[in-house]
Order: sequence, then structure tokens, then C-alpha cells
Amino acid sequence: MIRVRFAPSPTGYLHVGGARTALFNYLFARHYGGKLVLRVEDTDISRSTKEFEDQLMESLLWLGITWDEGPDVGGAFGPYRQSERGPVYREMIGDLLQRGQAYEVHAYPEEIEELHDKLLSEGKAPHYDQEMLKVFNTDERISEFESKGLRPVVFFKMPRKEYRLPDLIKGEVVFKEGAIGDFVIMRSNGQPIYNFAVVADDITMEISHVIRGDDHLSNTLRQLALYEAFGAPIPSFAHVSMILGPDGKKLSKRHGDTSVEQFRDRGFLPEAFFNFLTLLGWSHPDGKEILNHEEIVESFSIERVNTSAAIFDETKAKWMNGVYIRESDLERITDLAVPFIIQSKLMDAEDAVANRKWLKRAVDSVRKGVETLSEIPDKMRLYFEDPQVTVFTPSNDVEKGVYKALEAFKDRVEYLDSWNNDEIIGAIRGILKDLKPDRKAFYMTLRRILTSVEEGPELVDIIFLLGRNKTLNRLQRALNSI
Repeated sequence: MIRVRFAPSPTGYLHVGGARTALFNYLFARHYGGKLVLRVEDTDISRSTKEFEDQLMESLLWLGITWDEGPDVGGAFGPYRQSERGPVYREMIGDLLQRGQAYEVHAYPEEIEELHDKLLSEGKAPHYDQEMLKVFNTDERISEFESKGLRPVVFFKMPRKEYRLPDLIKGEVVFKEGAIGDFVIMRSNGQPIYNFAVVADDITMEISHVIRGDDHLSNTLRQLALYEAFGAPIPSFAHVSMILGPDGKKLSKRHGDTSVEQFRDRGFLPEAFFNFLTLLGWSHPDGKEILNHEEIVESFSIERVNTSAAIFDETKAKWMNGVYIRESDLERITDLAVPFIIQSKLMDAEDAVANRKWLKRAVDSVRKGVETLSEIPDKMRLYFEDPQVTVFTPSNDVEKGVYKALEAFKDRVEYLDSWNNDEIIGAIRGILKDLKPDRKAFYMTLRRILTSVEEGPELVDIIFLLGRNKTLNRLQRALNSI
């Protein structure tokens, strides 16, 4: 059984790098019929909050990422919060101590820090070993710790040997003998160190594959040694290259929005962002870019994950989102656009419900020209706010012909039997046929009078959605027909 995990820390919003890691784990599990475990690494008590945990889950679900086991759904390998797994860690550390593969050190944090600085000052690597640290385990110090209710820190005895990691993305990674010394696996406050907790969790949860960012590659040596110490099967590792900004530096707030929540709040569709994140470091066998959920799951493989870093191109993300907005069901896009329209104060919630039919058509008329849902209100303003158009005063024969045609159109609009596309198109065609104005000049002038801009929705949609009265008023004002 393939079992993978996504293990976020609930200390902030879901970064796009974390979302991409979660997505690759999800796709790998779904492609091979495996299980995805959501494990919350909340041992950073000062920064971890339930609110952030809930927000992380909400963001994952918004993206379309679901899990088979986790703190909210349970499972046979729980608990799924590290803060609730203390007995597991203590038992496993006790096992290492009993077998002599770990040892206690009765040292204060500042003493370890002083030793670290001393080794550096002597030109040595700050690698610890049991012989070096036993000076702290005097009878007096042990009694002092006991009397104060203090716990010793626990160090793992690092084997002095070479380790080789057959990474599924990076290829073989070699960790030379002596690369690190003994290291802490449990603090004096009883909290396990990350590298120990993650191994203990992966062993007890029977994780078969670890797919994560390559910023964790430096942790892997310690983790390999711990797997070996417990005699546990070593999962298959796949370290995904990091996401960079357009300037080639690690993606951060200086590049703009970096959290899933920020892109959601700007009006990105979840399926579009799912598609975009998938292509950050992975490519479809046929080079396709617009892919639905099922296509991505079916096509995904670790072998097609790139070894080079992915560049976060927001321009491409917006383009892709625009494609999804244009091709998605109009009812759904209208529903998603309503909060943005209400926020812009073009309509209130009651108006949006009462004028649903008109609103759907208005959204449909502008969605071809937007890339995010948040752009829809600005594109719709032309239906609510009068344009700043000066009086149209013809100065040559072409403009005079257009002026006469616009006056005739205004008269026909006033007396149309029905207000629909066919009637409006018929009126325009009749004017063009009877008066033969310059077509391009007529269309451009009419659009400018009605909207004050030269691009936008289809002209017939503008006229229909403005309604008879607004159309007549704008024509009247521009033509100065008093």
C-alpha cells in the first residue's frame, strides 16, 4: 500500500510551496490508489494555533485536495497532531536509550552553545560526541537537575559512516562519513526535535514515500540514521525543487502574493490554481497545459517532475485562470462573482438576487476580458456609471454620416417593440443598410458614446444590458439633440 503524507505546521497561511507539495503527494496517492495522510506538526507551541490549522485544511479543500487520514477524519494510525503523540515519542526514545543508541546529557542550553562556539574558535566543525558531552553528567549535575525538576536533553549517537539516498527526483545523493556529529532528538522540556518526530511518525504511520521540498534534503542524513537505528524500512524519498520568483530567488512576500488564501481572495478559481500549481515542476507527457482534475491524476508520475527549480509566473497563472473563467459554467461564475460585485458597491445582496437574470448576462458579457473574478466589477461599471463623453460634433463628411446614423438609431431604439438582441441587431442593420454610414466609424462612435472606451463587451450586449432608457439618455447627451 502506497502511503504518503503532507505534514504542515499550523503557524501561518498555506504558502504556494507547501500547497504544491501537498498537491504532488495527493496526485501520487490518487494515481496509484494509495492513501494520503494529513499530519499536523504543531510542536512549535508558541506559534501553532487551531485557527491556522483550520485555515490550512480549508485551503487544501478549496484547492480540491482531500486526505484519507488526519486530525479531522481520524484513522488507524492516529493521533495525527504531533502535540498529541508524546507517548509515542517517549517510548521510542526510551528504546534508543536502552539500546545505547542515544544518551542523556545534563547540560544547560547555554553550555551547549558555549561548546559550539569553542569548537568553531578552534577551527573544528561543531560536531558533538558522547565522550565530549559526558563532562556534564557528573553526580552533582544529575542531582541538581533532579532537585530542580529539570530533564536532560537526549542526544542520538550518530554512526560514523557514509549514507546513500536513491532519491526519486534528485538521483543518488551521497552523505559523506563524518558530515555531522551526534545530535539532539529531545529537548529538556520533553519536546522532540523535528528530525526525530518526523521519523517516529513516518515509521508508526507506515509511510511508504516521502515527497517534500528539497529544502528538507539537509535533514535527510539524520533521518536515515534514525530509520536505521529502529531497523525500520526506509521510505522512498522524492525531493522536489523549490519554487522561485521571476528574479530567480526563493519565492517570498517581496514577489507579491505567496499564499493560497491570497490568490483565492483575488478571484482565482480552485481548479485553475490546481492546474497551475501542478505545472510548477511537472509537465504533461503531451505538453498540454489546460488539464482537468481527472487528466492530471491519470497522467501524474514522479518521473516527470523536473529536477530544476520552478519559476512562479503570475502572468501565466492569471492567463490560465482567465481560460477557466471563460469556459466554466455561467451560473457558478456568477455565484463566485457576486461577493466581489457586492464589495465594489455596484449592487447589494438583495439587488443581486432580484436581478439575477440580468446579472448573469452582465457577468457573461465581461468575463471574456478578465483574468480574475476581482476584475469583474470594474468591467461592469459601464452598466452603472455614466461615461464621460463630450458632445459629438461632426467635422467632416464621414462624421456627418455617422451623426445622422446615430440620430436615426436613437429614434429606432425609442420605438422598438421588444427589448432583445434580435430587435437591437435589426435596428443597427437597418440603419447601416438605409443610410450607409462608415461602418467602422459608426460602431466605434456608438461604443464610445455608450461606454467612453473603445474596447469591452459586445456592442449588442452593452445596449441590451444598459436598457432602453440609459441607451437613449447617453445618445441624447452626446448628440446634443435638444
